This record gives sequence, C-alpha cells and structure tokens, in this order.
Amino acid sequence: MIMKTTEVVSARLPKERVRLLEKIAKEEKVDKSTILDRALEHYMREWRLKKAIESYREGMVTLSRAAEIAGVSVWEMIDILAQRKIQSQYDVEDLEEDLKALIHEETE
Repeated sequence: MIMKTTEVVSARLPKERVRLLEKIAKEEKVDKSTILDRALEHYMREWRLKKAIESYREGMVTLSRAAEIAGVSVWEMIDILAQRKIQSQYDVEDLEEDLKALIHEETE
C-alpha cells in the first residue's frame, strides 16, 4: 500500500462555509479534511485546464503541451477544445509534437 505524504495546512473560513463543510462531511461519512482535499483537487484540476486552454488559445503552447498542462491526453484535450468551440491553432510543429506524444502514450 502506497502512503501519501501529507502536510497540515491551516485556513480561516467563514462560519457558513464551515457549517456546510461539516454537513457534507457527515452526509458523505468522511472527515472534513477529505472534503477539503476533494474540493481543492477539483479546483486545481479546473485551474490547470483553464491555464492550458488560455495558453493554447493565445498560441503560446502546442496542443500536446496544453494537454500536458491540463493533465489529460491529447485526445481528451482535442475533445475539450471542441466542446468549448475553441479554434485549432494546429501547425506542423503541433503535428510533430503530437506524434511524439502519441508514440509515448502507446509505449506506456
């Protein structure tokens, strides 16, 4: 069994938010730390995706790099961009990088 290394973090929260946190933890039958960890993980996943999309839209990164930033596969990134109706900035450099990434994904 692999143990996660953890660190204690202190935060000040509005009382209403703490009450809701306690309610959710009780209903989910887990501790407050677990709920906070899940919420933070969700936020961080969305934040990475937002940064990846912004960077891709501005032409600062390739499709492959955007997928890497977002923590998803190239194919998932293509779907995400299509769902959000974001135009492709695809060029030869992207093709070369994506082919390398696909080969790497298939060998894992």
